[in-house]
Amino acid sequence: FWFLHGSDAEEDLVRSLASMSTKERIKVIQKMPETMRKKREIRNKVLKEVSKISNRGARPSCCTQCLQGAAVSFRRFGNTLSEHFHQLRVWHKTLKIIGAEFGTSVLSYFVFLTWLLNFNIFSFLINFSFITIPQFLAAEPNNLSFTGLELFTGAGYFQQTVLYYGFYTNATITKIENGPSYNMQLAYIFTVGIYFVICFLILLFSMAKFFSRNFINPQELSVNASKLLCTWDFNITNEKAVKLKQKNLHTQIKEGLTEVNKEVLNFSAMERVLRIAVHLLAWVASLGIAVASCAGVYFLSINNLKLFMKEHRNDLESQTAMLVLPVVVSLLNTLIPFLFSWLGHLESFQTPGQHIYVTITRNVILKMSIVGILCYYWLNIVATSESQCWETLVGQDIYRLVLVDFIFCLLGSFFGEFLQRIIGTTVCLSLGLPEFDIGRNVLDLIYAQTLTWIGILFSPLLPGIQMIAFFIVFFVKKVSLMRNCQPPRKVWRTAQMMTSFIFLLFCPSFLGVLSVIGVTVWRLKPSEGCGPFRGLPSMYAAVAEWIQVLGSYTVSKWVVWIYHNLITSELFFFILSTFVLIVSYLYWQIIQGRKTMTKLLRKQINN
Repeated sequence: FWFLHGSDAEEDLVRSLASMSTKERIKVIQKMPETMRKKREIRNKVLKEVSKISNRGARPSCCTQCLQGAAVSFRRFGNTLSEHFHQLRVWHKTLKIIGAEFGTSVLSYFVFLTWLLNFNIFSFLINFSFITIPQFLAAEPNNLSFTGLELFTGAGYFQQTVLYYGFYTNATITKIENGPSYNMQLAYIFTVGIYFVICFLILLFSMAKFFSRNFINPQELSVNASKLLCTWDFNITNEKAVKLKQKNLHTQIKEGLTEVNKEVLNFSAMERVLRIAVHLLAWVASLGIAVASCAGVYFLSINNLKLFMKEHRNDLESQTAMLVLPVVVSLLNTLIPFLFSWLGHLESFQTPGQHIYVTITRNVILKMSIVGILCYYWLNIVATSESQCWETLVGQDIYRLVLVDFIFCLLGSFFGEFLQRIIGTTVCLSLGLPEFDIGRNVLDLIYAQTLTWIGILFSPLLPGIQMIAFFIVFFVKKVSLMRNCQPPRKVWRTAQMMTSFIFLLFCPSFLGVLSVIGVTVWRLKPSEGCGPFRGLPSMYAAVAEWIQVLGSYTVSKWVVWIYHNLITSELFFFILSTFVLIVSYLYWQIIQGRKTMTKLLRKQINN
């Protein structure tokens, strides 16, 4: 190196470094085999040389200075905004406490809950911006009186508000003569359609991100050593933060050691036969209960519609009878999962993970079957009824289901956890404190989000209601967890839990919702007297008419070409599906190869 051979060589080195870019200069100085003190001296000399060169050069123009000042101000504004948003995330500290006290299994539920909360905030902002605000400009005054009962029934006064599909106009909104206009039909269908496309992409991206993070883990070989030796943050000086970090690391290391030291139980032939018989009986009982629940919901919904349509068409008090259906559905969704959890304890699974996944599967079958029966009832019975606005009637049903499900979720925390704690600490001491039921609570969230997705078309502001509900549920569940529950008796690591939750949210929940929305938009005839699509043979007919209008303009020919040759082409979607399948297969092969390499490396390390 030149600086070892005199001051001239050192000056040449400083000049050469000053002529480099910042990244190159840093790399060169880092690679020098010198002490940190010597490297700092060289860096300071280089910075002085750079400042001299800049001072000798021409001063930047006024325009350049303005642009530089604007860039600095924008960067500072962005940093300030991100700090404020970070402070608004009131659950950040709570998640750390839950992870330290109860481990990653319980933490995964609350992470999933906050993820859904952010999802609904995004949904509400899109619908409110592009559908609700324009409708306010064309809205007529509401002449119905507000009694307070509407908060539970969703009927009465709310029928003539932006909460439901039937209130939205089918006209083109124009506030200024010869000014810009707003086509509510196109805004409604494109907002909902683009929103579901964005949801599809977000879910796919989230599944891929969590899958690559949790299933392809290159640090898996030395996870406990790295956590013990390399993960401590020496910037932490607060005593409470230090203790919380210690608890968190302690819990994570215990989970990792438990996974490494898993015991493989060997059963005799007779014991295996008995275990299989118990599993089969539990599954038969679970499926039978699910079928009976769906049958009961179907007949109750039909009788409820007959009562509403024939005897009490528009009477607000009589619509209170419509609460019977959501109450029964919520009772089934609340009580039967407790029975499934009890069946899981009888089956005596080897690991808590097996118990949770089996319970989740049974709850998915129950809840998605009930949602499927309700969708059949809405699309095949309510849509063909004599109602003046069947879309609003469906929106009211979903509003009541979401509201009553939220109430039962809060009551479930009281009766399911608080009373168990009282009984376990006073009456039957052998029971002890209850554990947090991850499977049941996660399926409650997926069920609520499924209803919200279905209801977006019939009640555009439903994500705002669900957003408030999830926010309250987070803190109620947090208080109930801290005061009523104990950490899992068997410590275990749940690296793949979040991936499983999002996969269940995607399939069958989201894909099922897409089929329901597709049937509604393409097949069903809208109501004649309400909504933005009144008088059309289907909701999608609004897009077809718009394309015909664009065909008369030369500038818009490319949009018409895309519509006819891509969007309505079966061949295009066949090629696209084939491409996606091939890419997925190749990605899966890469994952399998990396997992095989990881296993081989682990064997070599163990040997």
